[in-house]
Amino acid sequence: MSQSASAIVSRRNLFKSAAMATGLAMLSETVAQENNPAANVVDRGVDWKIKSLRGFRVGTKAYLKIETQQGITGWGEVTGLEPNVAVALAQSLFELLDGENPTRIEHLWQKLYRSHRDMRGGPFMTHVISAIDMALWDITGKAWGVPVYRLLGGPTRDKVRMYPHAKAQKLGTGGPHPYSGNPNDIDGLVRGVRQTREKNGPDYTIMFDAHCAIPPAMLIQFANAIEPYDILFLEEVAVPGNIEVFKRLKQHIKIPMATGERDRTIWEMLPYLHERCIDILQPDCAHTGGITQMKKIATLAEAYFVPLAPHCTCSELGLSASIHAAFAVPFLLIHEGYLDGHLMPAGVARKSWDQDKDGYATLPQGPGLGVTIDESMFEKVNADPKRVFKWPKPTLPDGAVRDY
Repeated sequence: MSQSASAIVSRRNLFKSAAMATGLAMLSETVAQENNPAANVVDRGVDWKIKSLRGFRVGTKAYLKIETQQGITGWGEVTGLEPNVAVALAQSLFELLDGENPTRIEHLWQKLYRSHRDMRGGPFMTHVISAIDMALWDITGKAWGVPVYRLLGGPTRDKVRMYPHAKAQKLGTGGPHPYSGNPNDIDGLVRGVRQTREKNGPDYTIMFDAHCAIPPAMLIQFANAIEPYDILFLEEVAVPGNIEVFKRLKQHIKIPMATGERDRTIWEMLPYLHERCIDILQPDCAHTGGITQMKKIATLAEAYFVPLAPHCTCSELGLSASIHAAFAVPFLLIHEGYLDGHLMPAGVARKSWDQDKDGYATLPQGPGLGVTIDESMFEKVNADPKRVFKWPKPTLPDGAVRDY
């Protein structure tokens, strides 16, 4: 057979193979629709649209509930903001979401963030956008029938290390060891770190949160004094916004420094990385722009070999959103999370993951965020006088306002 005839036969076989493949694809698509509960999703012709957004004060937090015309519901959490203010702001943003496809998460994030030329995010707005973003990921995961971490590229690890727990604890300038502005307080803080190490031994992980409360000169003195006690990281060494202070501290402190819980979006995180003045980034999923920004920040930090130690003071709802992001991050150190009922009574937001004896979180189960919300408990939570949001009033002994 000539080369030209052989080529013609080969092309015919190719066309036959292509036709067979097309038929098999059509058959498998039909089977998928019949047997796969997630087959009727976006690419099956469903016209997904957001129908409503409701906000609820739940103690000191705000929960946002977004529902589609198809009846799928997504939830998100606002923290660090007076909940009634958060609810009002979220409801005012609904006109930007009404009738939109909830699975266009990136598009809607940009639409919300850039919605006002004089604001372009801002702390209050970004906190609310974070909760909306969580809810949209929750809806999309439920629509596809998969956990959110699958939508983010799948898990990069089998479990996520968390604190505080039996083998890891965060100390700080608040609570039992406040910093009042007196240089003598440094001795007390050093003593607290030393006693914690002596009591728990070398295998116990210690982190220290300066909470932006200690002036740079005294912080350098303090950091050098606690260096022998093997501190995992020194958190919030300075108030965000003055990169020169971070650069100065980096020159004099050997303990790894962490920050990021008060910074929002990739644009506020980038200077720390560019100036190489921080060792660990601590984005908060409920502050920084939700899961969408968490993933971007992780990618940005990875390029600089800077691991993440996400900050989180959310209930199980916002914490679960952050845990999903953490499972999809390749460069992760540890994750903050509180599960003792302090932030929200048990049962209000029921998570789908567990925590083992060593403090590791397991993979979340179920579609979306895998969180079940019991709305019937909201009224009881709000009736508790201990669960009322109060603005911090940090002052020094002389009455002057201090950073908090």
